[in-house]
Amino acid sequence: MQTQDFGDRRRNTLVAPTERDVAFQGLPAEHESLLKETLYPDDAYSHQTYWADLPTGERTKWINQQHSAEASREVKEIWVMFKDDPLAPFYRYLRNYAVTGVGFFTEGYVLFSVGNVLPLLEVVWPRCWDEHEICNKTMVQAISYMEILGIIGGQIMVGIIGDWIGRRWGLIQDAVIMLTGAILLTSMWGVTLSGWTVMYGISLFWFSIGVGGEYPMTSSTAMEGIHGAATSRQDRLHRGRSVALAFLMQGWGQLGNQLVLIVVMLIFNHSINPQYGKAAAQATFRISFGIAVLCLLLFLYIRVYKLRGVDDSLKASRKKGQITGYDVTSLKLTMNHYWHRLLATSLCWFCNDFPFYGNQIFRNVFLQIVTSSSDEVGTLWLYNLINIGCELVGYYLAALLMDHKLYGRKRMQAVGFIMSFILFIIAAIAYPVLNVKGAGGKAFEFIYFFSSFWIQFGPNSTTFLIAAEVYPARVRGTAHGISAAVGKLGALAATVLYNYIGGRTKFWVVSWFGLIGFILTMLFIPDTTGLDLREQERYWHFVREGRPQDYHGIAVHPRHLSWYERVVLKRHLGYNAGLDRQDRINELRELYEKVEGNKGAETDEEKTLPGTNEADLDDNVSRYFELEKTSAKTQSS
Repeated sequence: MQTQDFGDRRRNTLVAPTERDVAFQGLPAEHESLLKETLYPDDAYSHQTYWADLPTGERTKWINQQHSAEASREVKEIWVMFKDDPLAPFYRYLRNYAVTGVGFFTEGYVLFSVGNVLPLLEVVWPRCWDEHEICNKTMVQAISYMEILGIIGGQIMVGIIGDWIGRRWGLIQDAVIMLTGAILLTSMWGVTLSGWTVMYGISLFWFSIGVGGEYPMTSSTAMEGIHGAATSRQDRLHRGRSVALAFLMQGWGQLGNQLVLIVVMLIFNHSINPQYGKAAAQATFRISFGIAVLCLLLFLYIRVYKLRGVDDSLKASRKKGQITGYDVTSLKLTMNHYWHRLLATSLCWFCNDFPFYGNQIFRNVFLQIVTSSSDEVGTLWLYNLINIGCELVGYYLAALLMDHKLYGRKRMQAVGFIMSFILFIIAAIAYPVLNVKGAGGKAFEFIYFFSSFWIQFGPNSTTFLIAAEVYPARVRGTAHGISAAVGKLGALAATVLYNYIGGRTKFWVVSWFGLIGFILTMLFIPDTTGLDLREQERYWHFVREGRPQDYHGIAVHPRHLSWYERVVLKRHLGYNAGLDRQDRINELRELYEKVEGNKGAETDEEKTLPGTNEADLDDNVSRYFELEKTSAKTQSS
């Protein structure tokens, strides 16, 4: 590795020509342009200089121009589609994002309904759900615990299955488990109310296993859903948006469930105000879950018959490393080489889920302030619609700015954490003033709704994305599943702890998780905004071969490394733009020679895999090496 000053090496885009380069200096200058798009795509480079290497002012100008141009291009494209067919943009949105995130729609619809229907159950059957005279208090409280434990089990189990057997199998398995779980929730019964609560917990646990599997599978699928060299531009510019728009279907699921509960209650109770009959409550409960069954039947059909190619990136990574089955070596290397990333993505998710699920749990602390009685379930539901609206605004704003290089995922996560800390500290300090009807209560409402916005426009969206994209494809599902499972331990901790502490204490406790999450983000989370995932796979290839010091590309650029990786591990010292250019040309040359030597021998499957043959070797690159060979023969003769 070079020993010259890092600042000098960063500024260099070329190094002294190698012997091989000298042999082909006779090539016309215009032939160099054949490699330009492959080596220096215009969405990541300015005059062969990586965007993060540009001076601050020039970098800011370049980023704004690029994003403005891309936004203009997309708007024009949407307008052309709209003129041809007004519903075409909507269909495209559904096809590209909603279908991928339909599992999270179902998750938001079913799991958040537990919190939505709880006030109704407490009013209609108070001796069981509120006073605990005929139902075991621990069993009633355990329903929420069973939900979270099922999610944790699914996250780890299906994450491993997705990396072992494949993404598509994991997605289908999730759909089957959630479908059978929704059927159980719709049809469950008990001779007594106590027995019914037991069945409720068991059914919710089984459903939640499928929900847990959605975390690693949906993130990996949304991230890897665009394949090949020709579409890596989409990966660099819109990868975060693709994942965020799939994940935010969770918010639409919450909205859908709340609307269904209100409509069904109006039909069977003729009002959303007290009094609530037992028959109306049963109908509201069961019909809401029955609708989920219908959604999941369509969901299963889509995954069995319409999802093709979702395993391509995993297959390509395995093929390049000659791996079959589960890559245990990469898992061990991840634990060693990226232990700090795994620690950070896991603990940051923990710090997010503690206040996020805490918000759901102490939601009534806020909303009951605006009602005259806790029996006004319908009023609580209407206010919850406002809260979900705030969440959806946060989700969509996160999707809009997540890929902007001046903001990006890391800054979004850090700002979201610190805003949660500030809002909850204010609530804790001013609790006596805020926890009363009138002006104080209105301020309390604002803090609650505003905190929901910042959680979505921050760590709840970014933890889902970062925990997938900072790891190699071969163990992406496993690493994401582990991170998500630790996150759900935060939800479990909040669920248990809040049963034993008072209202004001809850805010004192939850606020500090925002500050801890902010610190962890700043120290240990890398910023992968704009980084091509194929570069990360290149780096991992070197790591797996035991020679990470030989990699000089942008995956170890200071911009894409955490503070710990730069200051303590000093991995950024390996970055050298000039050496990396030669490495990439040599890799393309080897790929070209391999393709030329194996023409006609590839199977149909190999021809579809990116990074394995001519699928990743476009005509311009092939033409360059053909001219190179011709020039070499001419000079030798």
